[in-house]
Amino acid sequence: MTPTPDHVARFTLDPAFTVGEVNPRLFGSFVEHLGRCVYTGVFEPGHPSADEAGLRTDVLDLVRELGVTAIRYPGGNFVSGYRWEDSVGPVEDRPRRLDLAWRSTETNRFGLSEFMAFLKKLGPEAEPMMAVNLGTRGVAEALELQEYANHPAGTALSDLRVAHGDKEPFGIRLWCLGNEMDGPWQTGHKTPEEYGRLAAETARAMRQMDPDLELVACGSSSQAMPTFAAWEAKVLEETYDLVDHISLHAYYEEKDGDRDSFLASAVDMESFIENVVATCDHIGARLKSKKKINLSFDEWNVWYQSRFEAEAAENPLDWPEAPRLLEDSYSVTDAVVFGSLLIALLRHADRVAVACLAQLVNVIAPIMTEPGGPAWRQTTFHPFAQAARHGRGEVLDVRVDSPTYQTAVHGEVPLLQATAVRDPRTGAVTVFAVNRSQDRPLPLRVALGGMDLGEIVEHTVLSDADPDARNTLDEPDRVTPHPGEGAVLAGSALSVTLEPLSWTMIRLA
Repeated sequence: MTPTPDHVARFTLDPAFTVGEVNPRLFGSFVEHLGRCVYTGVFEPGHPSADEAGLRTDVLDLVRELGVTAIRYPGGNFVSGYRWEDSVGPVEDRPRRLDLAWRSTETNRFGLSEFMAFLKKLGPEAEPMMAVNLGTRGVAEALELQEYANHPAGTALSDLRVAHGDKEPFGIRLWCLGNEMDGPWQTGHKTPEEYGRLAAETARAMRQMDPDLELVACGSSSQAMPTFAAWEAKVLEETYDLVDHISLHAYYEEKDGDRDSFLASAVDMESFIENVVATCDHIGARLKSKKKINLSFDEWNVWYQSRFEAEAAENPLDWPEAPRLLEDSYSVTDAVVFGSLLIALLRHADRVAVACLAQLVNVIAPIMTEPGGPAWRQTTFHPFAQAARHGRGEVLDVRVDSPTYQTAVHGEVPLLQATAVRDPRTGAVTVFAVNRSQDRPLPLRVALGGMDLGEIVEHTVLSDADPDARNTLDEPDRVTPHPGEGAVLAGSALSVTLEPLSWTMIRLA
């Protein structure tokens, strides 16, 4: 990695220039019936920390610390074969089913009621984001689930919920109309015309029961899909006036040792967001609509997917219960890329209204557990927790002037990825910054226009001399944020030198 000669990065912050307000749902996550996310993840009866409902209280504590809000459930690929009625009622009566998505056996010991109880224990910001099965099922089943979950009482399905022990309706407001229906791997995969029509029919019917729902239509599973943009356009032609959001999914990994390109993954994420926004607005213009479709980036993370696919090809599963799947161990490098993806989402807070880190526990997750043993934080836990806690308010418009470097995949890329969020009540500002250079510190100068900021409240850095250092069962705290050094706030300027390959948070007041 060879930076440009003028090795100083700069940007200006001014409260008059903002991107938009951060929706708390930007800090959402995802619980799918996949691998050990549910079983021995959030739910493990008999564990020393388990509560009366079988929920691991050590995991509950970490999820609260992480600060997640909307949690998408129950999939993911899993939802395209999901029979919601299997997951309710007396546990001893629930059927075991084959899950085609992950070639596992689903016991249904943890279901809809247990998920809602889990959210309640997390706190008031934990909100359900429920997906309906539009792979093997359709309009009728979506309406049945909606009636069971949300209708107060007095009908067959709402009374069934009451009989199952949940007197109060769940009040689920946010619903996903299927999952990744553009993907040939999806059970019930459809063409955009087929899916668009089904999504529109489902949305229209669900709104007949409750017009105030928020609905998410399936967008592309990645920007690399051959149908990308054409899929969004055709789906929105059918659903534009019926849905509120369209989904985006993206995962990133280091390939063939090309760490420079991996570190620039957020370039692709920002391009993806901007291209989907352009497509949405194009269809809105064609339809002469004043409505704006927002984005639900409801799956994003670092995921070593090619490694998983190679292992799956060599060792196909034979329908086990809760197998160890997708249990990536994240390095410092992964955490820095992860932080840059968080920054990309914040930089587009005007249109990204929902984002779900996939997933929450064990499966490509910030939290890991051992059955019968401890739970611990992965390296990626820390950037998310800091952003969820301090990235609330107005995103300021950050135009970076930065040294650059060349990448094989993304071309010329700035070394600095940054954003800033201002609390409109207090005027306090939090700067989040990533230095993509693997070997050189990056001096940063921030001009603070029109803001009365006189104190550095906190300065922390996530970095390590070993870029492959990670937290493990044996060393759960090997990598944690450490206090930053050398930041100076003088007059109307902040000066700091960002450590190589680092995620930095600086809070100003």
